[in-house]
Order: sequence, then structure tokens, then C-alpha cells
Amino acid sequence: MSIRDVASAAGVSRQTISRVINGSHRVKPSTRAAVLDTIARLGYRPNRAARALAGGPVQSVTVLTSNTRQYGFAAALEGIEEATRTAGFAMGVRVVESGTPADVRDAVERAIEPAGALIIIAYDAPGIAALNTVPPDVPVAAMVETPSGDEALGKPWVWIDDRKAAGDATKFLLGLGHTTVHYVAIPTSRRVAQRTLGWRAALKAAGVPVPEPVQAGWDPQSGCEVARDLARNPKVTAVLCGNDELAFGVMRALHQAGRAIPRDVSVVGFDDMPASAFHIPALTTVRQDFKTLGKACFAKLLAVIEPRGSGDVIESPRAELVVRESAGPPPGSRSRAPTKKTPARSPAPLEGKRVAGFRAATESIGE
Repeated sequence: MSIRDVASAAGVSRQTISRVINGSHRVKPSTRAAVLDTIARLGYRPNRAARALAGGPVQSVTVLTSNTRQYGFAAALEGIEEATRTAGFAMGVRVVESGTPADVRDAVERAIEPAGALIIIAYDAPGIAALNTVPPDVPVAAMVETPSGDEALGKPWVWIDDRKAAGDATKFLLGLGHTTVHYVAIPTSRRVAQRTLGWRAALKAAGVPVPEPVQAGWDPQSGCEVARDLARNPKVTAVLCGNDELAFGVMRALHQAGRAIPRDVSVVGFDDMPASAFHIPALTTVRQDFKTLGKACFAKLLAVIEPRGSGDVIESPRAELVVRESAGPPPGSRSRAPTKKTPARSPAPLEGKRVAGFRAATESIGE
């Protein structure tokens, strides 16, 4: 049985139930009597959420998110888990099933119940809706795409400047000689994503054509599907992608169309997920330290829960462009100078013995 069940049976809010349990004087005697009667009738046993909602100590945190699989979300959860464990807090995760008011309200209520304090990963519409639904007396901190508009909520937040990072990546591609840069976008919590705004601003500042962004989902399959038209267009020589997984899908579409990377088309991703460095060609991408961002978000929450504590302040990390193999000058602008070949390395004695042994074994099999 939950505190929500007791509140529903008594016809009052969860906060009222918590105040009664914790002996608060902010409840009318008649309401207190009705709540106590309901508690006795239902046999309810108060949990730590009730104490937390009434101002008691909080030693548990629930992370509210709509996604646990995508790299940015998963890395942030890893950082939050490490930070909570170090601080002696328990951590739970609650998934927002959709952005409908009923699902958001249910997720928020169920997230508050076992913990009393929340971290919300608000990178999409369900996350933003959840952030706006949290009761004002519940400690909360959020990871947001942009702080624009969220300051008015009076809730602490952390972020990475996606807009500047996307602008820097676009300028990098233009600096290689590309006449414009196409963009494959991920979903956003805003009317227009910060990465889209940064990409567009860089193109406008350079005075080059601004193509329509191509809207995609989060995964490689989505990137591959939406990039097929781009891959068939010979005028497309540079593509910026909203995340690395989309970039992998875009690279697949280019491969299927017979276009080489980066000889024919340059591709740049976002996030620097671990697989990016091992892709062929290795992906040039924007590194975002979501793990440190998760730790910074918990530090913000801890400052709310324990304002007199001595917790460390962790600054939000900055994005960084990581240049690898998937980006280069456009076709026709590369230097024709011959490349210097590296002489073949002579095998070490042990390697020579191994090669000789392998040859002898294969020759004997052939006989």
C-alpha cells in the first residue's frame, strides 16, 4: 500500500498525509482525525517518502527519465549512480511512459513515493512535462537541453551548451572547404533543438546556403532511413548528425549509395559514445561528458537537500570536438601530392618463427 492510496481514501493530498504522519501543526484537527482514521482502517505503515515530504531527512533519490537505453541518458544515469553511492544515498529509476498528462502525473507520484527527492533527465517533451509536474515542496534537480525558460520554475538544473557545440562542429566542416553542411536532427524538448539552432546560426554567419534539417529519431536505423535522399544527392558533401547513432546510420546509407567517407562525404556526430572511436572510419564527433553532468546534477540536488552541507560543487562540463577520420575536404579540393609510404617493418625474431611455423603447418596440410 502506498501513501497515494491513503491520500485517495482520505480525500486529501499526499503532502497532507505526510504532515499528519510527521506531527506537523499545519493540518486542521478535523482533517488530522480523518487521516488517522483512514491510516488505521487501511493498516498503512509510513515510509521514508512521507518523512521526506514533511521535511525529514532524505537518503534516497529517484531518477525520472523517458529513456534508459540511449547513450546520453545511460551515461548520465551512470554518473548519478556513482555520485549517490559515494554520498550514501540509494538510487532508483522511474521511466515516464509517455508525455500524456496522466502518464506524467503517475510517474512523478510513483517516483516521489519511495524517495522524496528527484532528478529529472528532461531532454525531451515527457521530461519537461515531468519537471513541470513536480510539487513545489519536493526537492528536485534537472538535466535540461537548455536552461531557457526553466529558470522561472525555480528548480536547479545543469546543461551542456549544445548550441555552441553544434556551431563549432559546423564551422569546422565549413573550414575544410564544404560549401554548406546538411543536418540530421534528433528529437527535442523544445520547438527547435539547440543543436539545430547552433548549426543554422553558423551557416548564416558564414553566408552559405541553409538546407532544411532532416528530422530523425535516436537510433541508427532512423538515421539510415532518413539519409537515403541525402546519400543520392551529389551536392551533399558534409553531414552533421544529432548523435553518433544517427551518424552510424547515415554512414551506412552513404555506403549503400556508393559514396566513400570522407572522400565523397564528411560525417560528424554528437556525444562521442565509446563505439565512435572504433568505427571504420573512426567518427569525428562532439564529445559530451554526460557522466560528469549526472554527478553535477546530483550535487545540485544535494545542495537543496542539505544546504548546510559541505558537498563539492561540480561544474557542468563543456562539449569538445574530437577530430578523427570521418571528416575531410570536399571532393576536388584535396592535395594531389603523393603520400609518403611507411616502410614495411621487419618481423621480430619471435614473429618470424611464428610465421615460419604457420607456413610449415599449412604446407603439411596441403600435402
